Amino acid sequence: MNRQLRASLLVGAAMVLAALATRALTPATRLADTRARFDLASSIPTRFAGWSVDTSLAPVAANPDSQAALDRIYDQTLGRTYIDANGQRVMLSIAYGGDQSKALQLHLPEVCYVAQGFQIVQKGEGVLATGFGTLPVKRLVARADVRNEPITYWITVGDQATRAGLAQKLQMLAYGLSGKIPDGMLVRVSTIDPDPVSAYRVQDAFSHAMLAALTPQSRTRLLGNAGGAQVQAAQAHAQAAGDAPAVATAAASSRTIPANR
Repeated sequence: MNRQLRASLLVGAAMVLAALATRALTPATRLADTRARFDLASSIPTRFAGWSVDTSLAPVAANPDSQAALDRIYDQTLGRTYIDANGQRVMLSIAYGGDQSKALQLHLPEVCYVAQGFQIVQKGEGVLATGFGTLPVKRLVARADVRNEPITYWITVGDQATRAGLAQKLQMLAYGLSGKIPDGMLVRVSTIDPDPVSAYRVQDAFSHAMLAALTPQSRTRLLGNAGGAQVQAAQAHAQAAGDAPAVATAAASSRTIPANR
């Protein structure tokens, strides 16, 4: 066998092996197809712990171009405003996508708000102690004219709650290497308030009350495996009478930096 033929065979073999490796590492199983079906609108109660839906104020909505992109990314979306007896309003937005492949990733508030004409004037990271596990969250402040809107949000990739960014990408990579395409959830809570610390305190209390009002199955979809073994213990603890909300205030639970840093 001459040298040229041998080289050609080696190149061909390498190409075949590369193709096989690519196919083996290409995720083929959608995690969403292995889960029980659920409906966002019916999973989140319209009334709980003194909060009820208020139709007079809607969460920030996408423009038509952005909405078309969101329709491709998400299978279900939910946008509501809740109000309590003191007139305090909290806007809730949840989006679920069954395919978190590279081309269909969660549309983050940092992008969504800017597309609607807001400026992100403050951003940081924090943790939200829910009583059902500790969630890694992101804290933002979006501003448009006189409207100042502090925001708390978290995401899940598959069964894991994580922060957007590097941790999100690593989680997606881990699922990809296991041959699975993860689903994803984004939960956003916001209020109109000039004081972010006060706003985050209200948002944390609202989130705790909402999660406590969900069925265990719906709560797991929104939280993923946040808190690990804490979840089972916390669920039992939450059933005890007089359970006080485990609210982490913004001052104690978040690290905030200017958006232009």
